[in-house]
Parts: sequence; C-alpha cells; structure tokens
Amino acid sequence: MVAIAFRGLTKSYGRVNAVDAFTAEVHEGRVTGFLGPNGAGKSTALRCLVGLSTPTKGRARILGKRYPQLKNPMNRVGAVLDSRGFHPGLTGFQNLRVLATIGGLPGSRVDEVLAEVELSEARNKRVKGYSLGMKQRLSLAAAILGDPDVLILDEPANGLDPAGIAWLRTFITQQAARGTTVLVSSHQLAELENVVDDVIIINHGVLVAAGTLEAVTKGARLEDAFLRLTGGGSS
Repeated sequence: MVAIAFRGLTKSYGRVNAVDAFTAEVHEGRVTGFLGPNGAGKSTALRCLVGLSTPTKGRARILGKRYPQLKNPMNRVGAVLDSRGFHPGLTGFQNLRVLATIGGLPGSRVDEVLAEVELSEARNKRVKGYSLGMKQRLSLAAAILGDPDVLILDEPANGLDPAGIAWLRTFITQQAARGTTVLVSSHQLAELENVVDDVIIINHGVLVAAGTLEAVTKGARLEDAFLRLTGGGSS
C-alpha cells in the first residue's frame, strides 16, 4: 500500500519552481531514499508533505490525508527536518517531556526514546550545551516519541561523526524491521545504499528516477547511478 504520495506537486517562488509537477510514491513498510543535488527541491517537497509549506499546485499526502487532517499525528508521523526546534534552556529530557505531554503520551516514553538514541547520560544536560550531533539524535528521539507509522528524515546524518553515521544506519534498519515506513533524504549515498529498498531521485525540482534500488542502479553503485541520472550534479 502507498504510505506517502506526491501528485503533481509544484511549489513556486516567484517565477522559479522549486518543485515542478513532482509525482512519486513511498510504499508502506519500506525504506525509501529521497535523493537529489543541493537545491533539487527535496526539502521543499518534504515541507509541503508535513504542512510547513503550501503547494502552489498538486498535493502531498501521508496515509491518504494531508498532514493537518491526521488524527493523533504524533502516533502516525515522525519527522526530522531541523534540529534547532528545541528550547536551549531546557534539558533534553524536559524538551521531550513537553512534546510527550502535548501528544498525550506517557512520561515513561521519554526515557525509552532517549535510551534508543543513546542520550540517556545527557538527559539532564541543557540543550544549549549539546553538540550538533547530539541535537540531531534528540530530533530523532522526538520523531519516534509516538512510535509512528511513518518516519520522514531530512539529512538525519548532519552533525554525526562516522560512528554516529554507522549508528544511524542501524537505527533506520531497526525502525524498518518494526514495520515503520521510512522516507530518508541524505547525501550519504554509500550509507543509504546499505539500508534503502527503494529510491526516488529529483533534479531541478523534477523527478528523474524512481523504483527499487536494483531497478534504479542497474547493478552499479548508488553514487554512480545518482551522478549519471543527475548529470554529475554535486551530491
């Protein structure tokens, strides 16, 4: 079944189409890599998907609905689009406790997700003292707080060191093993190749390829296929 659908999605800024008639699907229970050079329109498409931006034309749906139409959205969708959305003066635990309260989730869930992203020892540290990588892990903890059906991750490896990137690969694999649908945008193509089932590639706001990893790469490395399909654009 289709978990996420883009249908003719267009987002214009003046005369420039950041996303141009973009149509693609993400299937339930699979990990889909959402790829494109810098400025290709990935983040704009994801912002339209979660209701942070309004499409100029077309539509984006999660589980058949616009994001604002979802009941108990924290239980349906978790998203990492920016690691700067936390109150710097509160601890990691306090920030997540606020989110849990808003979402009607038990307080015990906060310690569970902090352990899952390996931040238990930093639970009582103020977020202003977190490194970028720690803030990224906290964002991931917030995303899975409601044990959602769908995870949307935009550059989740930002700020992570090599060990952290390897940890992220395991994190995504574990989420998928639970049946979670994962849509992940990343420039870490070698890492993505190890975890994705399907690939969507966008360039200049336009879809250039979509399908299973094997169908898109045709036996080549994902990085080589990406460069071929995007005309050698920077990843």
